[in-house]
Amino acid sequence: MLTERHKEIANRLRGPYRPPQYRLVMLPMVVLRRLDWVLGPTKDAVLAEHARLIAAGTPENAIPRLLTRIVDANRTQPLYNTSAFTFAKLLDDSENIAPNLVAYINGFSDTARAIFEKFKFSDQIEKLDSSNRLYAIVQAMADPTVDLHPDRIDNIQMGYLFEHLVMKFNEQANEEAGDHFTPREVIRLMTHLVYTGEEDVYKPGIYREIYDPACGTGGMLSVSEETIRAQNDRAQLGLYGQEYNDESWAICCSDMLIKDEETDHIVLGDTLGDGKTFDGFQGKQFHYMLANPPFGVEWKDQHKVVGKEASELGFSGRFGAGLPAINDGSLLFLQHMISKMHPSPEQGGEGSKIAIIFNGSPLFSGDAGSGPSNIRRWIIENDWLDAIIALPDQLFYNTGIFTYVWLVTNRKRPERRGKVQLIDGTRLFQKMKKSLNNKRNELSEAHIARLTELYGNFTDGERETVQIDGQAESRVVSRIFDNHAFGFLKVTVERPLRLNLEATPERIARLDEQKAFENLAVSKKRKDAKAAEAEEAAGRKEQQRIRDTCTTLEKNGRYMDREVFEADLDRAAKRFGARLPAPIKKAIFAALGERDPQAEICQDSKGRPEPDSELRDTENIPLPAGTVLPLPMNFGPDMPNDDLVDTMRGDIDAYIAAEVLPHVPDAWVDYAKTKVGYEVPINRHFYVYKPPRPLDAIEADIAGLEREIAGLLKGLVA
Repeated sequence: MLTERHKEIANRLRGPYRPPQYRLVMLPMVVLRRLDWVLGPTKDAVLAEHARLIAAGTPENAIPRLLTRIVDANRTQPLYNTSAFTFAKLLDDSENIAPNLVAYINGFSDTARAIFEKFKFSDQIEKLDSSNRLYAIVQAMADPTVDLHPDRIDNIQMGYLFEHLVMKFNEQANEEAGDHFTPREVIRLMTHLVYTGEEDVYKPGIYREIYDPACGTGGMLSVSEETIRAQNDRAQLGLYGQEYNDESWAICCSDMLIKDEETDHIVLGDTLGDGKTFDGFQGKQFHYMLANPPFGVEWKDQHKVVGKEASELGFSGRFGAGLPAINDGSLLFLQHMISKMHPSPEQGGEGSKIAIIFNGSPLFSGDAGSGPSNIRRWIIENDWLDAIIALPDQLFYNTGIFTYVWLVTNRKRPERRGKVQLIDGTRLFQKMKKSLNNKRNELSEAHIARLTELYGNFTDGERETVQIDGQAESRVVSRIFDNHAFGFLKVTVERPLRLNLEATPERIARLDEQKAFENLAVSKKRKDAKAAEAEEAAGRKEQQRIRDTCTTLEKNGRYMDREVFEADLDRAAKRFGARLPAPIKKAIFAALGERDPQAEICQDSKGRPEPDSELRDTENIPLPAGTVLPLPMNFGPDMPNDDLVDTMRGDIDAYIAAEVLPHVPDAWVDYAKTKVGYEVPINRHFYVYKPPRPLDAIEADIAGLEREIAGLLKGLVA
């Protein structure tokens, strides 16, 4: 019935509002109507008690607690309404619908009023009233068939409702939707995964705290609570979240308020920190954390705060391992969550477990030694990465890309220690009967159960029958790897510079393109024009002396040894009185030299081969089995590699001897540039090679198409 009503309301909003703005009215209206249903049965009793308390001179600070008891004797969070209005009664006075609706909202307890303040609903009431639409919209929402009582529509269903409303209105305007919502079946999968193997959470009376740093409308928290209470109705749960969007925060708080949860535990503000708002739970730790942070989103607004914390606090803060590229801040959220883990059992704590959704970028973005690579390195070398589950594409409302659930914990079970499990769930989905924006696929309960089972089984090589191009195939969907399997050494391979040098007019003319040579005739005396002119004139004379010096070498032809050329150049420079400091010599070599594999190797001042930057290459060498890297628990991006290079030098030399030197015998490794990197190429580990079709089959298809085209052309000619 609400679907029909939202269409009716949308039609009435057209004009004063554009479709993406419909939510400004619909979302607070739905919340208001839901609260109206919750408080309706006790409305008269609350009004009578409120009048009695006022008449008795009851202290103002005691009234909220006493009125809340009338609504529900077991409630702890204040929720009531002391105005004379309900949705139905608002319709009795059409002339004063706007002030009466404002009075109705102001009659709520403080927390509920704060929710509508964040919706900025008073602005919309004024706008609707001035456009003569307010009464009709209240009338549509007051219909008894619009039943939003929690007994009929639970909090999970309300999440779907809010998603549907936002998506529907944005879809009408052909604008991006779903910015703040995660499909509920994806959340159910995450909760099933994160609580698998967690025996303590199912002990009667256990207290556990759950946190979502990008909580949106609170789906992760609500589904977590539902999942745990389904098997342990005596669990004591603390739900915590932070959200930067006012509307999403308001929806989440209304959900928490109706469920009698601590609304103070839902903080409004930017979790990473934007200079105005910061981490709302600084210094606090949580047992479980779940999140779907913004991915593929720039974090320029947070860069100043995050960068300052990273540089000043290091691992005493949240971002000690490194910073990701500015165009995707999702790894910042994972570091933030890791900073809120309880100490591990080995450290005398309870430990924590995290489930977080990413796109593909955090798996492999960033070169060895970069921020993203160092973050992965820090997580894996501390043995916190438990599993990664690849999900199907087209699961989300606002993007069709593949996504991945990372499970991170500092309390791995014994059999999982030192290991990472990869699960390929990309083929486990069903097509939706009707797509919602980019969401065309969904996870059934059977798919969720199977993915959870794969994680729980922790079996390398476990298979599943999946559909590939319409055909059923048995594929490996679970792989187990040692931690070191994702690490590699990025080794810089140098080759010697070999130059022939010749003082031809064409090459001498190239001197003018060399910056050091050009600067000889550029004055630094900007305030004294006369002195500057004299300095530039002297510089031009010096340039000419250098040209003349080089010209005298033309008769010597082509040099195949730079050392011989340099000796002749020095002698010629003395005759012409030319000065040849190192930058000028370098400019001459660059202008008069050309790379020549037949030339002698150029050497530096210490007699060592000089590397050719154009021939420089890198090799990524996998860390060998059984590698134990000599690293501290906490390290930064500038950590020296001396210990690492010493430990792995034999492996590097063996690799270069086998893979590089047979092809380029003059190559060598610059060990000072060796860096360690980590990436998780999950797709590579599940790739199955399919040989191309036989040539005769392809030729037969082409011949068939040619005959078909010829037939069509013949028909056109006829």
